[in-house]
Order: sequence, then C-alpha cells, then structure tokens
Amino acid sequence: MSGGSELRPPIEYADFDRVDIRAGTIIEVEPFPEARKPAYKMKIDFGPQIGVKKTSAQITRHYTPETLVGRQVMAVVNFPPRQIGRFMSEVLTLGFSDENGDVVLAAIDKKVPNGGKLY
Repeated sequence: MSGGSELRPPIEYADFDRVDIRAGTIIEVEPFPEARKPAYKMKIDFGPQIGVKKTSAQITRHYTPETLVGRQVMAVVNFPPRQIGRFMSEVLTLGFSDENGDVVLAAIDKKVPNGGKLY
C-alpha cells in the first residue's frame, strides 16, 4: 500500500466500475511469521456468491486477531490471486496509512450483507 499523497490522473466511471470492492466478515485470523513485514493471514466470508477468501494484511500495529474476527472489511475481490511466500492471497483488503505508515482498515460503519458491492 502506498501512503503517498500524489493525485492520479482522472478516470472514467467505467474504470472504477471494473474494480469489484465487496464487504466481507473476517472469520479467521492467524499470525503470518513468514512474511517480510509483520502480518496476519485471514479468511473473509463474502457471502454465498463469492464465498470465503484468503488474504494477508500488514495490520498488526493497530489490530489483534481478537479485534479482527467478526469485523466487516472492504476488499477488492477481482484481482488475480497473488503468491506471498508460501501463501496465496485471493483478495486485497483495503486500508489507509496513518501518520506513521501503519495500516488502518477502511471501515464499514453499519453492518451490511456479506458480498455487498461498493458503489
């Protein structure tokens, strides 16, 4: 994730519409000691249409496994899977860098159905 503040060139709505961002509930979190930077491996439930997907996230500074399980997050679900060490990440969980460069998850402030699309 880039913490840069540089603006990117304008895009068309169709470009944004190609990015499939969905809501999901974290159902499992475990340490990822093999990662280069401290991270967790997570399983996120995106509902019956998409199912449960695996991801890793460098969010250990602000979150513990106990505070993550049951939390709804946003993730890009239509990137190709990405190999991270011996782990295959299937989605990209979204967040922002704080003033120290540590990731803060993008928040959903009220419960929504798993698999709900951001628009």
